[in-house]
Amino acid sequence: MTYNHNDITALEKRFRANFINSLGGFKSVVLIGTKSKAGNENLAIFSSLFHLGANPALCGIIIRPNEEKQNTLGNVVSTGQYTINHILPSFYKEAHQCSARYDEGVNEFDRVGLSAEYIDGVTAPFVQQSRIKFACNMVQKIDIALNGTFLIIGKIIKVIVPDEYIDADGFIHLEKAQSITCSGLDNYHTTTKIARLSYAKVDKPVTEI
Repeated sequence: MTYNHNDITALEKRFRANFINSLGGFKSVVLIGTKSKAGNENLAIFSSLFHLGANPALCGIIIRPNEEKQNTLGNVVSTGQYTINHILPSFYKEAHQCSARYDEGVNEFDRVGLSAEYIDGVTAPFVQQSRIKFACNMVQKIDIALNGTFLIIGKIIKVIVPDEYIDADGFIHLEKAQSITCSGLDNYHTTTKIARLSYAKVDKPVTEI
């Protein structure tokens, strides 16, 4: 089946959302922890995390159209800080439950059964059950007028990764840490490594490393 622009526009709303969300392939899926100025903790699941650069260490997330309340967007903008936490097979259902539309100010940590953890120098809560996690300070918020979404650019200020998952050259073995991935809006996957390859050069074939 081939779909042109008009075909895509004409698709039923829920079918189109599932279709386009899964079209791009596998994505990072993480829990973002924030805390409002009033002290209310918030936890939300995101599949829009992406790498922006290593020097300085930056990442981006896309937030859907939303008001700046005591939610991820409002807390990040008002406090400037948030945490990003990898999800494991042992709590992916609890993580998914964080996508429910809880009332403003409701603590998703408590509601879904995950534990907030605080680490020196970071005011936003981490997920205690997560093995790989890091904290960011917001450095830029970009309003995307095309569809009403927001791009949040964060500077990575603290990283927690157990030593056994890190190679001598800094590479992190996500499959050893059991970090999961996702496709679409609600499909979760574990991963299996195929191979890590050498740096590509025009005059040298790639090899496994």
